[in-house]
Amino acid sequence: MVHLKTREEIEIMKTGGAILVKSVNELLPKIKPGMSTKEVDALAEQLIKANGGEISFKTVPGFNWTTCLPVNEQVVHTQPSDRILQEGDVLTVDIGVLYKGFHTDYATTIVVGKSKDAAVTRFLDAGSAALENAISVAGSASYIGEISRSIENDIYGSGYFILHELTGHGIGKELHEAPYVPGILDRPVEKTYKIEDGLVIAIEVIYSIGTERIAHEKDDKWSIVTADGSLSACFEKTVAFFDKKMFILT
Repeated sequence: MVHLKTREEIEIMKTGGAILVKSVNELLPKIKPGMSTKEVDALAEQLIKANGGEISFKTVPGFNWTTCLPVNEQVVHTQPSDRILQEGDVLTVDIGVLYKGFHTDYATTIVVGKSKDAAVTRFLDAGSAALENAISVAGSASYIGEISRSIENDIYGSGYFILHELTGHGIGKELHEAPYVPGILDRPVEKTYKIEDGLVIAIEVIYSIGTERIAHEKDDKWSIVTADGSLSACFEKTVAFFDKKMFILT
């Protein structure tokens, strides 16, 4: 069941989203080679609390961290650890804020340090552009499928691969709500969820250089990796629809 939000609830989520964006903008410049992902997570928690938010991801049963921090072939849900970030590592920072009972969600993928690998830059630029295009499409879309089609066309058109099993999602009082927001269009657009006032979704571009398939990382109940070990990335923003308009919350 899709839980549509009131104008007042969306205003609360706007404030939560602003806290999240501020926290991310403060966090990213502080990430350096030689830090552990646990240290990045601790800093993220400190910033969110200092900015007036609560920790969204700790509401997930069994997950005790502020962020998910996948590196290189890791895709999503990777727990912070003692892993030391190296120059040139590709790091996804997936982070959420809980504010007055409502969640907002955001992710971006960066290169750690000053490495300038042209192939990696192209890969990350493609995902970032695909998300911005999908959000632009969402602004005038009637169906979720139009967003999915935009992501699929952009990522495959750039020569990369959507990880089909991982999707965007509705968001609100729960971190993950209906409807799913796939990165591919697997049915006629008119058969996908019809966008209506009060809908709030996290649009995600989750993709890799080499495969559409995922695997679960050995000895880790959370972390998902690419099946072939190829590089992956994720870009995500939360958006809301009200009064026939779209609002970017994160």
